[in-house]
Amino acid sequence: MQSERQMKILELISEHDIETQDVLAAYLREAGFKTTQATISRDIRTLKLTKVVDDRGHFKYVAGKQNQEAQIDKYRRILRDGLISMDQAENILVLRTVPGMAMAVAASVDAMNWKQVAGSIAGDDNVFCAVRRKEDVADVIDLIREIMRG
Repeated sequence: MQSERQMKILELISEHDIETQDVLAAYLREAGFKTTQATISRDIRTLKLTKVVDDRGHFKYVAGKQNQEAQIDKYRRILRDGLISMDQAENILVLRTVPGMAMAVAASVDAMNWKQVAGSIAGDDNVFCAVRRKEDVADVIDLIREIMRG
């Protein structure tokens, strides 16, 4: 019964914008599942569902690929909001950011998992990105510029 219910939860959140556990419980009842709030809460943890903001500014539950896409969108927004300029120093890409945004920008670059980037170090308004090869810095700059264009 648990796996059937969890499969139904995944189906429901893919078909509907479900904002709360109460709404999810109502959909489950309509589908013939008798459940408690505690059970739904456990299912949400087990399925590793998270809430993201949709296009209208409302929260909704998402899982798996949708969650990954939402995370990537968040990292892109952080880059767009925080990055001021870029400069190359051999195989180091120096990113200048809005004061206080360097850690978020560095985390965003690292989360992109670009094969050219070995890692990033952040201060308050600067990020040093260690690019694996000097020749790859231009590719990383292009990737970031594409994100900046939206």
